[in-house]
Amino acid sequence: MTLTPAQIARLIDHTILKADASRDEVEKVCREALQYNFASVCVNPWNVPQAAEILRGSDVKVCATVGFPLGATLPEVKVFETQRAIFHGAQEIDMVINIGALKSGQLGLVEADIRGVVEASHAGGAICKVIIETCLLAREEKIRATLAAKNAGADFVKTSTGFSTAGATPKDVRLMRETVGPGTGVKAAGGVRTLEDLLKMVEAGATRIGASAGVKIVEEARAGKTSAASNIPQAGGAY
Repeated sequence: MTLTPAQIARLIDHTILKADASRDEVEKVCREALQYNFASVCVNPWNVPQAAEILRGSDVKVCATVGFPLGATLPEVKVFETQRAIFHGAQEIDMVINIGALKSGQLGLVEADIRGVVEASHAGGAICKVIIETCLLAREEKIRATLAAKNAGADFVKTSTGFSTAGATPKDVRLMRETVGPGTGVKAAGGVRTLEDLLKMVEAGATRIGASAGVKIVEEARAGKTSAASNIPQAGGAY
């Protein structure tokens, strides 16, 4: 199938997560999201009230990070952070798994950590995306983390925070899609800067894209650069 610029925009979580993001910068990203009708604006919890006020009444969701970017926060703190983010207006939650626990073979702890955030998200009417930070994991660890997220009821599995040693790759997206099957969303994030990057991720199975270059990507599509993509899995909710 061929994606229109509008469809491409609805794949994108327009992202501003840098530590020094000012209120003016957050407002700019939110205004861009309204203009281009992106799927969401992804912000740190501190910025949720501001984003929610600007985006209120629109189709653009407010996405908040939890346990970000290291994932080493205590499980009960992640749950509380989720609840407070939703209270302040978040409609989507992007949480980071406990990577150290995964590396230590504590799969039960990893899954329980995810489940706490998933349940808090769903109780608040939000969806939950689970970041597994693929660049830090071996292939089998990626599979185990992805399965833990699926078993815990996650709506999406997500490749990366964008703050570690590398970001998303089509190979990792494909592995995650093969692991979760068609019923769970896959979000590619980290290093997706061009339309070509986005289309490679979609071809590999991504149903959502995290990017700070959303405006550039959609403008490339509007300029008539290639936007053909086939075998796009319809999973993890509407674009």
